[in-house]
Amino acid sequence: MTNLIAQTIRNLPPSGIRRFFDIAAEMDNVISLGVGEPDFVTPKHIRDEAILSLERGQTMYTANSGLIELRTEISRYMSKHGLSYDPRTQVLVTVGASEDIDISMRAILNPGDEVLLVEPCFVAYKPCVVMAGGIPVTIPTSAENDFQVTAADIESRLTPKTKAVMLGYPCNPTGAVLPRKELEAIAGLLRDRELVVISDEIYSELTYGYEPHVSIASLPGMAEKTIVINGFSKAFAMTGWRLGFACGPAEIIAAMTKIHQYVLMCAPTMSQYAGLEALRNGEGDVKAMRKEYDERRRFLLKQLREMGMDCFEACGAFYLFPSIKRFGLTSEEFCSRLLSEQRLAVVPGSAFGDSGEGHVRISYAYSVENIKEALVRLRKFIDSL
Repeated sequence: MTNLIAQTIRNLPPSGIRRFFDIAAEMDNVISLGVGEPDFVTPKHIRDEAILSLERGQTMYTANSGLIELRTEISRYMSKHGLSYDPRTQVLVTVGASEDIDISMRAILNPGDEVLLVEPCFVAYKPCVVMAGGIPVTIPTSAENDFQVTAADIESRLTPKTKAVMLGYPCNPTGAVLPRKELEAIAGLLRDRELVVISDEIYSELTYGYEPHVSIASLPGMAEKTIVINGFSKAFAMTGWRLGFACGPAEIIAAMTKIHQYVLMCAPTMSQYAGLEALRNGEGDVKAMRKEYDERRRFLLKQLREMGMDCFEACGAFYLFPSIKRFGLTSEEFCSRLLSEQRLAVVPGSAFGDSGEGHVRISYAYSVENIKEALVRLRKFIDSL
C-alpha cells in the first residue's frame, strides 16, 4: 500500500516533536519540558460559557467564517494592535492557528512558488509549504543576533519566484521577538513587492520585554499584503478547543474560506462561544498567566546559566533555547541520552530546522515544581558529561 500514498506525503518527515515524545510516552517517571501547551486549565468562566451554549442547544453549524459575533469581537481585539478589519470579509475563524498556516499556503501558492522561512521555526511551516506545492527557502538566524531576522537577511533570499515571507514572532522555538525598528526595515523592503507576508502571532500576548508586541500588518502599507494568524490556544490556555483565526485582505480571506468550507465546514460551535467569552472577559486571565510565565522564565534562565549553559534571554512565548554545543553532542544525541539517563524530555533544536542544531527547546509552560525537578535531572546529566 505504500506505493499508493502520494509521493509528497511519503517524503515528509514526521514531526520532530511528536516523534520524540512518542518515545517518552512509553517510559516511566518521565518529566517533560517539551510540549508547547500551557499547564493552566482554561479559565472557569470560559468553560462555563461553552457548557451554557450546549445547554441552550447551540449545537448546529455556524457560518463557514464563524459566528459573526465572534468575528466582530476578533476585529475589536485586533484594533488594540492598531489594526482594522471588516468582520464580515476580513476575518476567518478556524480550527486552530495550525489550520491557518495550512490554508494560507494553499490559498496563495502555485507549484514552484518560493516561501521564505526564518529558521529555527515552528515545525509545521516547511511541511505546509511543501504540501501546497511551494518551495521552502530558509533564512538561518542565530543566538548571536538573538534569533532576529533582518531586512538584509530577507533581501538576500528574495528571487522572482518569491511568493511569500513567513514571519513567526514571538518565535517558537527560540522565544525571540522582533522589535519595531527591524519590522519597519522589513516593511520598507517588502511594501512595494508583489508578495504576501504571513505573520504568525499566536504568542502575541506572551511578551516580557520593555516593548509591547508589534504586528507588521500595523505598519504603513502592510495590512494590504499581510495575513495575520492568531488563536486562543496559548494566551487563553485553550489548546484542546482548537480555535484560531486569520485576518487579512478580503480577497485572500475569501480564498482561505473557500478551502476551509470544503474541508472543515466551520470551527466547533461550542469552542466559538467559549472564544467569544474569552475575548470579552478574559483579559485578566491572560495578564495573570503572563505574570506567572515571566516568573518561570526568569527563574529557568538564571538556573540554566548558573549550571553553565549558554542561553540568550528570550522575551516571548514560553520557551528557552539554550546552546548545548560545548558538550560535543548533536541535539538529537543530547536529548536522547537525557531522556534515557535522567527521564527528562526536551526537544532537539534540529526539529526546528538546520539552524536549530546545537540547541534544545525547553518549555516553561509547566509548574515551578516540575521545572525544579527537571533542573535537578538536567544538572546530573550535564555533570555526567
